[in-house]
Amino acid sequence: MSPTETENAAMTQLESEPAVAAAPTKLGRRRDLTRDPEILAAAVDVLAETGYDGMTIDMVAARAKAGKATVYRRWSSKAELVIDAVACMKAGDLDAEHLPDTGTLRGDLLAMIKPHSIEDGQRKLKIMAGLMSLIERDPDLSDAVTAAIVEPRASANRFLMRRAIERGEISSDCDVETLALISPSMAAYRSLILRKPVDRDFLVSLIDGVVLPAVGLGASRDER
Repeated sequence: MSPTETENAAMTQLESEPAVAAAPTKLGRRRDLTRDPEILAAAVDVLAETGYDGMTIDMVAARAKAGKATVYRRWSSKAELVIDAVACMKAGDLDAEHLPDTGTLRGDLLAMIKPHSIEDGQRKLKIMAGLMSLIERDPDLSDAVTAAIVEPRASANRFLMRRAIERGEISSDCDVETLALISPSMAAYRSLILRKPVDRDFLVSLIDGVVLPAVGLGASRDER
């Protein structure tokens, strides 16, 4: 058989064999991430109400009106869910335009005390209280708690103090990094250790009696 006849025979054989369809690629079930914000918000609510030890994933699923399987597919443990939930509380980048500018550091700090901010602060401290048993054992959770609960107020304090330095109201030698942590630290101590409310009277006394003297200022009697 000539080479040409051999090639023709091979082609005829191939054409006569049934075509084998390629097996379809199996794709895994894609996770539905659209429910994440609702589930994380529910986790924060449950955490604030029950604390970490009393919280269960089933409780979070019920609060979010989500199937338990949906939550478990996304978070394999309660600790993972809590870390993400606390992280989602983190405030966005500091918006200086929305911070008060009264012309004095005392005025700015007092203007930060609003009913909503006090309520939000109390809620965050309840969440921190519920996490104390876990924070020491989990560095990731500790970082998330710091970023969500302590840092937003400290960041605002740093901005207000640096602006006071720029306008010559307080000395540039002030240790802004440390002083910015006074109010959130003392608020946490009052709430978690002393079990007392962090209300307006306490915050005003903290500003006048601790923060302003620490930066070299004092409130006049008229201001008080």
